[in-house]
Order: sequence, then C-alpha cells, then structure tokens
Amino acid sequence: MKVLVLNGSPSGDNSVTLQTALYIEKFFPDTEFEILHVGRRIKSIEKDFGPSRAALESADLLLFCYPVYTFLVPAQLHRFLELIKENRVDLTGKYATQLTTSKHFYDTTAHQFIQDNCADLGLRYVRGLSADMEDLLSRKGRQDALDFFRFVRWSMERGLREPVLPRRTERPELRTALVPDAAPGNAAAHRVAVVTDMDETADPRLAAMIARFRAVSDAQVQLVNLREFPFAGGCLGCFHCAADGKCIYTDGFDTLLRDRIQTADAIVYAYAVRDHSMGYRFKLYDDRQFCNGHRTVTMGKPVGYLVDGYLADEPNLVTLMEARAQVGGNFLAGIATDAADPDSEIDALAQTLSYALRTGYQPPKNFYGVGGLKIFRDLIYQMRGLMREDHRFYKQHGFYDFPQKRRGTIAGMYLVGSMMKNETLSKKLSSKMTKGMIMPYKLVLDKAGPRRGKKAD
Repeated sequence: MKVLVLNGSPSGDNSVTLQTALYIEKFFPDTEFEILHVGRRIKSIEKDFGPSRAALESADLLLFCYPVYTFLVPAQLHRFLELIKENRVDLTGKYATQLTTSKHFYDTTAHQFIQDNCADLGLRYVRGLSADMEDLLSRKGRQDALDFFRFVRWSMERGLREPVLPRRTERPELRTALVPDAAPGNAAAHRVAVVTDMDETADPRLAAMIARFRAVSDAQVQLVNLREFPFAGGCLGCFHCAADGKCIYTDGFDTLLRDRIQTADAIVYAYAVRDHSMGYRFKLYDDRQFCNGHRTVTMGKPVGYLVDGYLADEPNLVTLMEARAQVGGNFLAGIATDAADPDSEIDALAQTLSYALRTGYQPPKNFYGVGGLKIFRDLIYQMRGLMREDHRFYKQHGFYDFPQKRRGTIAGMYLVGSMMKNETLSKKLSSKMTKGMIMPYKLVLDKAGPRRGKKAD
C-alpha cells in the first residue's frame, strides 16, 4: 500500500504534525510513505502541477497532515485542494484520512472541511486523528497514533468508510436583481467595512448583494477587496506576531488590517461559497491575522455576512461563521444569502447592524465563544514568555479567570460537601438546598421592584 502524506504545514520538514506521520511510518514497514510538502511548496506547485498529479494518482491513501489554522486548514493546503479540482485529478475510489495537531481549538470544523472536500473528489474517507501538539511526546499519544493508523488500514481492507450525505450541486437561482432604487446612505456617524474577495465580472451575484447592502444601510459603507491586495504569501506559523504584534511579511497587510478594517465600527464579510468554505483568498486573510484569533481586538463590534451560495448544505460553514463571531466577542447580526429571499435578508442584516451600533447590543457568549476563549486562555498563560503581546492583552482584559482563584466558592463547596456526608444533616439540607441556591436571585428581583404580572398558582 502506498500512502501519500500531504503535508499542509508551511514549516515543511520542521512541522510538528509531520513528526507523528513519520513516527507511524516506522511501525508499518510494509507500507510505502511518500511526503508531498504542499504547504511549503504551494507556489511552485501552482506553476507545475504535474509531479503532484503523478503522486496523487499513484497513491492508495491520501493522508492530509496539517496544523489547524484559524478553524480550518492552512491557506496553502486550501489552495492545493483547489488545484486538485482545477486540474480535474480523478481520485475516485481512493482512500483518504487526516492527521492534525492543535490545542483542539475548532479542530472539528477543520476535520469536517477536509471530509466534505474528500466527498467532492470521490474519495473514501476514514475518520482522522486530532492530536494535541504534545501528544507524540507521551506514551499514550504515541499509542493513539499507531492505533489510528491500524484502524485506517482495517477500514480499507474491509472497504469501510464514513457515509456521504447527499448535497445540492447546482447553485440557487438568482431571485432578484437585488439593487433597490434608494440611494445609499452616506451621512451616518458609523462606518461599516465590507471585506470581500469579489471579482465583479466573475461574481455578479455577490456584487449585486453588496450593492443592495450599501443602498439600504444607514452607515458609511467602505469596500475592502482582498483581491486587490498583493499578499506576499500565507502565514508561516513563525509566531513572530505573537512576540511583538507584527507580521514577518512586509507587504503592508498590518496596515490594511488595522487602518481599513479594524478601525471600522462593524465588519461585514462578503463571499461566494467555494469548496465548503470562504475560499482560498479569505483563508489567506484569516491566517495572516493569526494572532487576532488570540487577541480579540475587534471585540464588541458587530459583524455580519453576505453569502452567495446554498448554506442549507453547508452546516460546517455556518458553525464556523458563528464560532468566529463568538470567539472574537462580536455580535453576529446576521447571515444573508441569495438562496431564498435575498432582499429581505440583506435588509434585515442592515437593520440589525444599525440597531447594534446605536445601542451597543452585545449578548453573552455561548459555548462556541466561552470554550474557545478558555482553550486560548490556558495556552497563552503557559506560553506567555513567548507570546508576550497576547499575554499583555489577556491580562489587560481580565481573561485569566482561572477557577482555582475563586477560593471563597471552592471553600464553600468543601463545607457543603462535608455537611452532606452527614446523614442527619444531609436530610435537613436537601430540602433547603434549592431555596438556598435561589436566594441571591430573589434579592436581585426584590431590588428590581414589585412584580407587575399575574402571580403564578
């Protein structure tokens, strides 16, 4: 059996993730492993796809091997997937799986992205391994890696794979011209940045959606087209920005990000669904603002989306959009698509953004936001010597809310736990426990004034 390891890390041989694949190789001498450094060599692969095609076509199993970058795969691997499709490589019937390392920050959305694209390519997908960055250094982590590959081989021998759910393949019809008669508002105090990768010639639907939003918004809408920005390359994972807040590239991305996007009062992202995501150029943009995933520098600002595509078949992408907002501390004002009633959806997005800007409405985070922040809270604290800018930001905003610091609560729970061990006290306390728990809430209600409604029976 021949395994083609698609190393999506821009670090190449120095990839932490790749070391696990190399470890697996040592224990399966009857399996041939070939490594294709798609992350490091993406620009040369774009110029000559021939060797990559040959490697893909000769493999029995494709092993997508990458560190999770901002909810998904690195932009370089994203681009490689596009190249496979653009070059019409027939991979039908071959097997695929994936191996990632991360701190389990939205590894789920990254894995689902690969699985969805494997389905597009006719690959038989076997569930992958999501490892912690340090797992290979432990006995259990090494055993997990070997067990994972044994399971993949076992699945292949029996012709087993993950089920493929049916999806729409055609694009929805454009229901309206989307351009209203009203002139765009331009006297508002608030500024909204619309970040897009639109090509007006190739994306007339998206252009029409943006035109509608600009026309009905009561804010000053400024367009930032990523297609016009000369990206020098994708994120290298070098952590340079974590130390001093600046990207190692000197292509002006920092200036674009801070002066034209982060200074806006709200941000709307506009894109067409491509390969189950926002497309390579948006992924490049996300990766290059790597540390903004840690430092939530736009928190409190509402965000929205204008999406050309059928989102009913893209639940993973919907999760990703909500998670991005939640982790960033941004109120998600809405996701407007062109699949059903685009005029009303775009109008509703514009109105909701306006309300959020006027009132400062910011609901509390759900699991996506709370869980994501806690993962990075622990990571940044451990790596504060390196990630100095992140550490400063977390201290400044009080993100280090470790539970062990709540000594009063912990002591109180020990006291109650000790009392509950006593059978006599336990019987007396159990009837009063619920009343005691709601006592602080009753005090809040009493301070708010008398109840106006009808009393419950």
